[in-house]
Amino acid sequence: MAKKNIDLSVILHDDSDYKDWLIELKERFYSHRLKASFATNGYLLDFYWKLGRDIEAKQYTNTYGSGFYKNLSQDLKNEMPGVKGFSPTNLKYMSYFYKLYTPLFANRRQAADDFIEGLNDSNIPQLAEQSQNRQQLADDFKILFSIPWDHHCRIITKCKGNLDKALFFVRKTWENNWGRDALLNWLDTDLYERDGKAVTNFQSTLPAVQSDLAQQLTKDPYQFDFLNLREKFDERDIENELVNNVTRFLLELGKGFSYMGRQFRLEVGQQEFFPDLLFYNAHLHAYVVIELKVQSFHPSFLGQLSFYVSTINHLFKTDIDNPTIGLLICKDKDNVVAKYALESYKEPMGISEYQLSKLFPKDFKSSMPTIEELENRLKNNN
Repeated sequence: MAKKNIDLSVILHDDSDYKDWLIELKERFYSHRLKASFATNGYLLDFYWKLGRDIEAKQYTNTYGSGFYKNLSQDLKNEMPGVKGFSPTNLKYMSYFYKLYTPLFANRRQAADDFIEGLNDSNIPQLAEQSQNRQQLADDFKILFSIPWDHHCRIITKCKGNLDKALFFVRKTWENNWGRDALLNWLDTDLYERDGKAVTNFQSTLPAVQSDLAQQLTKDPYQFDFLNLREKFDERDIENELVNNVTRFLLELGKGFSYMGRQFRLEVGQQEFFPDLLFYNAHLHAYVVIELKVQSFHPSFLGQLSFYVSTINHLFKTDIDNPTIGLLICKDKDNVVAKYALESYKEPMGISEYQLSKLFPKDFKSSMPTIEELENRLKNNN
């Protein structure tokens, strides 16, 4: 006997709780606050959050299966003709959005709802006990409701339920005002895994506030996949390419870096010295000198960098500048050796690696003809 098809929409419409919920959603959406502020991102996300909360709380997906989203989508479109944003996929993201961030709160649902209602109030509800910084979480939730919904969807997709990673990209999007393309680029570069990971001696050489900020501004490894290098390259080749692509390099370095120069001339006594790259960071209020090495890290490299840091402090640092920071970027390193090597220096320094995605053979010749070749071909054809 053939199995009779079940019309889920009929079953849902016979569910009095579901029908009441649809009416509530419509009234909520068309409330004066949402009508007046529909173009305001915070109120739109507030509506999406609560819709995701309802979907999670009512457990309709467990009762009616995955087809529930398709039916809810159509019912919302019928109730609110012309209103966009209620596709089945978008409804699923609303549920993901709620589930991903509610663990920030001790009492989950009610605490989250109270928090969102009072985002601009001083009376902040109790946050999760495991949090060491209530104000940080308060700031995070305000930022959470300030970045575009499309950004949230992309972060949710890439972070796959990892709350810390998702919050990291939410903060970075806010701090750097990333557009969609910039966010997608950084989501694909393992930025979360690399950010603030350099081996440094900042804690022992800088004041606490500055050492934390300096550490956050490091990466390990640095991604130099935008460079076009040939096999058997040396430090000067990397330096040339970084300067030729200085905009991309500044993006990779992070917030607040300004390029000061390459092979920056330092006159000490009767001698001249030339550190590879010099920057100034507006957030650290400090010079940052970078040395590049195509070899694996060796402790002897730090002597040269330490000298450059000390010299820049003597020659350029003013009373309003913080201590100069040195950054050594090597082919690779042993983290234990790097840590031990840094302990004997009083200058703030960090050690990172770099990664390249492609190298051209040394005798590589572009497949595109040169201007001269094109001119010769045209002459031969005439």
